[in-house]
Amino acid sequence: MTIDTAVEFVRTHARAVLATNRANGAPQLSPILVGVDDAGRLEVSSRETAYKVRNLRRDPSASLCVFADQFFGPWVQIDGEAVIVSLPEAMEPLVAYYRRLSGDHPNWDEYRAAMESERRVLIQITPTRAGPQHSG
Repeated sequence: MTIDTAVEFVRTHARAVLATNRANGAPQLSPILVGVDDAGRLEVSSRETAYKVRNLRRDPSASLCVFADQFFGPWVQIDGEAVIVSLPEAMEPLVAYYRRLSGDHPNWDEYRAAMESERRVLIQITPTRAGPQHSG
């Protein structure tokens, strides 16, 4: 599977599990919603204080297993390098992320205030590998 094929799958399937590396090397897994920005990066909204954000600041290696609504259906794994974008720089990318996944918000001022009070960040993951390469 190519990275482009995997990213196209993510454009229409937002449910995923994100794996990051704890300080001791053990995996830390988080269920997330993932989108794709105009540059082809995977993007995830999180909080500044979340373990996945702390882990990615220390080690930017990230893996996602993205799957269809039907759990035993098609899926992809994408590995990549993450960058954390914090507020205030993250605000407009967070708005774009929301629009891509959910459409228009009924009150963008309220949304922006929630992003600030929750100390939201945007995780941007540049894909470096995709699979599976073989089935069976």
